[in-house]
Amino acid sequence: MFSKFLPASGAPRVLALAQLIGAVGDGAYYVCSVLYFTRIVGLSPTQIGFALTLGWAVGSVMGVPLGHLADRRGPRGVAALLAVATAVTVGSFLFVRSFPAFVVAAVLYATCVSGFGAARQALLAGLVEPERRTETRAYLQSTANAGLAVGAAFGGVALHIGTSTAYLAVFLMDSASFLAAALVLLRLPAVPPAPAVAGGEAHLTVLRDRPYALITLLNAFMMLYMPLLSVVLPLWIVQRTTAPAWMVSALLVLNTLSVVLFQVRVARRVTGLASASRLVRHAGVVMLAACAVFALSTGTSTWVAVGVLLAGAGLQVLGEMLLASGAWEIGFALAPSDKQGQYQGFFGMGVTVARMAGPLLLTTLILTQDARGWLALGVLFLLAGFATGPAVRWAEQARLTSAGREGLLAGQAIDETAVGNAMSR
Repeated sequence: MFSKFLPASGAPRVLALAQLIGAVGDGAYYVCSVLYFTRIVGLSPTQIGFALTLGWAVGSVMGVPLGHLADRRGPRGVAALLAVATAVTVGSFLFVRSFPAFVVAAVLYATCVSGFGAARQALLAGLVEPERRTETRAYLQSTANAGLAVGAAFGGVALHIGTSTAYLAVFLMDSASFLAAALVLLRLPAVPPAPAVAGGEAHLTVLRDRPYALITLLNAFMMLYMPLLSVVLPLWIVQRTTAPAWMVSALLVLNTLSVVLFQVRVARRVTGLASASRLVRHAGVVMLAACAVFALSTGTSTWVAVGVLLAGAGLQVLGEMLLASGAWEIGFALAPSDKQGQYQGFFGMGVTVARMAGPLLLTTLILTQDARGWLALGVLFLLAGFATGPAVRWAEQARLTSAGREGLLAGQAIDETAVGNAMSR
């Protein structure tokens, strides 16, 4: 019955199990963490916001060198080590009693999470054939959403109890989930580390890859749907519509279930970079339509607002799934096979940038401009989606040029060696 929701046996299924275990703990953590630090520790929302922003800023930068470490030392061992480190940092929240301690813990947590994500992506790239990576990644995303939903239910129980002990049990649960995920990852075959390249090549070559940097920037714009769903829509529903407050939860459930049920099906439409670029372009169009529908939810009766919000959320999650499927293929396919860790760490910065800058940008744009703000955001999605195709073609051309240059240099080296051997005789 559940076989269609499971990836192929072997490495994909083990990766999905590790993802599920970690997501259950994260789901409980996300529901409870902010309220714990405000109600129990006594931090202000401003302090929490500053610490989390700083933490994710540092974490996004550190994801690149930690991904490079996975390339050079082997992604399985580094991923397992970073999962353990993440468990330790989550456990450190149990001892946070002041703002400075929270800042340090938040920075360490975000760094470990970012590095763990990059190493895990490199592990997937090393164990799964290129033509199956996007589909496998879709299974992992579906699994993660299911785990987050289960974890959120546990977190809801802790919120209902409301005691310090209940909150701390959630942190222990999340910490234990990362330890369990590390053990599961160690069941996978080892991926050989990429050999170091002689000749003084720069270690972090992704930092000099301008086409890939442009694609990452465009993806960051597209990823603004994340704070749209988690921050802007709840405020919009409460402040600008007559819809009941429980619609916030309803839209989240709709989003989660849609990804669980349909993400793999959408991802199967990706067969290469051309189809991936097309899906991202379609995502831009659908996101524009979603923004236009959301703009219509104000100034209406309660049930009309409910219907409009559900329609907008349906379009939004469709755009999200189209974007994810295309972006995964692009992020993997344009990364050199021996540098997947650092490239995935860099590509993941788009998510972090959207999470950091998105809440302020989108609340200012939409809650002050209403319909015009929604349409401006939709146009931004549209432009980023359409610009991705040319950026991918630029990256492909740059790779072909680089490969040709390397082949020419290799041929010259062979010729010089042959001449040297002839002269020695």
